[in-house]
Amino acid sequence: MDFTSEKFQRKIEPFHFSSDEEQASLMLEAGSGYLADLFATREEDGFVGNGYDWEALAEIFLAEVYEGEDDSFEFDSEADTFIVYSEDGQSLADFALAFKDACEDANLIADLFSRAELR
Repeated sequence: MDFTSEKFQRKIEPFHFSSDEEQASLMLEAGSGYLADLFATREEDGFVGNGYDWEALAEIFLAEVYEGEDDSFEFDSEADTFIVYSEDGQSLADFALAFKDACEDANLIADLFSRAELR
């Protein structure tokens, strides 16, 4: 799927993908409410659904599920924003699709989140 297309952007919502000649980024406004119920399941552990919590979830997804290239991914999340960068736009777009699909699989994402580590 062409990562510059509107169809791609709609498929990964509420994530937002952008790219230029040097770098691509995948972002999510952490306060958007997306998967808030999931993060609430571990509120006693300190998870609140902020950008760092999303990063922890993405990292466990990368370690246990993702089969694509992830060597060039660099996280730079903040409290209010989940962000991952890559110089390889296609690899990051592939990750975006796979991660969004995983987020939509309630059983898979809950299982992964059960092992995410608080930052």
